[in-house]
Amino acid sequence: MPHITLDSDEPGIRGLFRFRPETARPLNELVEVLLRDDSTLTRGERELIAAYVSALNECKYCYSAHAAYAAAQLPEGMDLVERVRDDLGAAPVSDKLRALLGIAGHVQQSGRRVTEDDVAAARATGATDREIHDAVLIAAAFCMYNRYVDGLATFAPDDPASYASRAERIAADGYLALLADSQ
Repeated sequence: MPHITLDSDEPGIRGLFRFRPETARPLNELVEVLLRDDSTLTRGERELIAAYVSALNECKYCYSAHAAYAAAQLPEGMDLVERVRDDLGAAPVSDKLRALLGIAGHVQQSGRRVTEDDVAAARATGATDREIHDAVLIAAAFCMYNRYVDGLATFAPDDPASYASRAERIAADGYLALLADSQ
């Protein structure tokens, strides 16, 4: 039961967006830039970073949603998402992505946990300054989104299909199109 009375029975952040639509647009614009704009990291890889941080934060709604969105955009699908969540060290990802996910995990704990050694290790795998920047910003943003969703005790469906049904729309048209549909 949410801590406040929402104008909608939509789950997670979607209900919060209906409650304060004036905040929905900038929050969606940020996620659109971070997860969908042109980048040397694929959309699936960036969604994976969002899902990984959300899993570390134990945010059921955000993890489930972004795990589904990542799975829809990664050739290895949900199996890879779950393997990263369960054991990043053993997950079958590139060294570069593992280093960026490691940095994101440190950001989830505290921005100050990211060390020069972490950044040097990421660079040694071929990560660019932009990729390192974006991994940090995705992690920081998802800490905020996770705390927004859980801090107001929003509803998170148990059925994975409720998240997967939106994944194809996100992959095809993005967050702003989905927001426009709901308003």
